[in-house]
Amino acid sequence: MDNYFSAFLENLTLKNRSNYTITSYQNDLDDYHTFLVKEGLAIENVDYKVIRNYLSYLYSKNYAKRTIARHISCLRSFYKYLMKEQVITKNPMKLISNPKLDQTLPKFLYTNELEDLLLIPDETTPLGMRDAVMLELMYATGVRVSELIAIQISDINFYDWKIKVMGKGSKERYVLYGSRLQSLLKTYLSDIRPALLKNKNNNFLLLNHLGNPLTTAGVRMILNKIIQKGALKYHISPHVLRHTFATHMLNEGADLKSVQELLGHENLSTTQIYTHISNEHLRQVYLHAHPRASKK
Repeated sequence: MDNYFSAFLENLTLKNRSNYTITSYQNDLDDYHTFLVKEGLAIENVDYKVIRNYLSYLYSKNYAKRTIARHISCLRSFYKYLMKEQVITKNPMKLISNPKLDQTLPKFLYTNELEDLLLIPDETTPLGMRDAVMLELMYATGVRVSELIAIQISDINFYDWKIKVMGKGSKERYVLYGSRLQSLLKTYLSDIRPALLKNKNNNFLLLNHLGNPLTTAGVRMILNKIIQKGALKYHISPHVLRHTFATHMLNEGADLKSVQELLGHENLSTTQIYTHISNEHLRQVYLHAHPRASKK
């Protein structure tokens, strides 16, 4: 059983799946392994009924619907791999569907909140300038944190103000940026990054204090420090800045298809959730501004 799991995870690595996905799937498979051992079952003997029992087992542990959906996604990929390798002849996941998720609107920052955030890093210090570049880059482009830390200097087109990023499924796309980031990059690359590099040899844009590329954990730690330094009353994650990018674009008149391409969403339906945020913003503006809109 362990050999099947290891081979599957190695296959994900060869497909350049993100470290976050691989770690999450490994944890999910650990749960699945525990269940199968408890039930005295082998991989080859799993059928639809066993999977249903496993899902009931997950629900009994009070897992959130999104967590269970991820477990299902993991097992769907796992058994698809086993079918391809001819380990099994019937796929027990074939009739399994994802739980219906509660619709929650992504959190984003209003313009004044964003401006307050961008002013916090101290650009007179090397790490403060690095933080300023990081924040501006996330907001200007809407990149995922995994895409952010993978950006190399050679990926940046300084003439056309665009950056090549590697998205989900190893799909390349270009994101655009503006004059503010261009100015920050110029100062950072000429005056700051060489000092942070500490004579090491790498081409990554964002570095930590040791001269190594930033990690996802490092980015989150930096954001937490920025929150503490600014005494902010709201939580900020890399995805909040991504949501902010998309919401502000739509609020300022960008079309949904363009935002989809910039975000790297495979399906337009994934991007459409931001229209709900935009519509809510318009509703609040209307209620505040129209003399006869207030509810008595």
